[in-house]
Amino acid sequence: MTKILFVCHGNICRSPMAAFTLQDMVRRAGLADRFHIASAATSAEEIGNPVYPPARRMLSAHGIDCTGHAARQLRRGDYDAYDLLVGMDRANLHSMQRICGGDPDGKLHLLLDYAGRPGQEVADPWYTGNFNATWRDVEQGCRGLLAYLTGGD
Repeated sequence: MTKILFVCHGNICRSPMAAFTLQDMVRRAGLADRFHIASAATSAEEIGNPVYPPARRMLSAHGIDCTGHAARQLRRGDYDAYDLLVGMDRANLHSMQRICGGDPDGKLHLLLDYAGRPGQEVADPWYTGNFNATWRDVEQGCRGLLAYLTGGD
């Protein structure tokens, strides 16, 4: 089983959007038993909070349920527990490296690296207010990640 952890600043917008989107994709592809997918925050600001309402509405508009989510913070032990830790922007990646004590196994990546957009960031809708653009980035990144993980099958 491949274990994937999506990470953003608060774990209420981008990382849960990515986690629930990839969960939906693998379920639809009949691959749910091959993956464990979760999300976490680099900060403690939103711990315990559900998915932010506009993000929840965006997921719902695409037929994706996100009930039961409670934001949690990334822990150092997550580095060993997960095969891949995927950040939404460079600030997330920097914080992930700090929290995890580096990246000796090359597990830390940006989501849009898998969408053929290396080094680009998923804009934070908390600041931009543009959940449509965030959805497009997340969906494209998750499709690319799934293709990478399954060898394109």
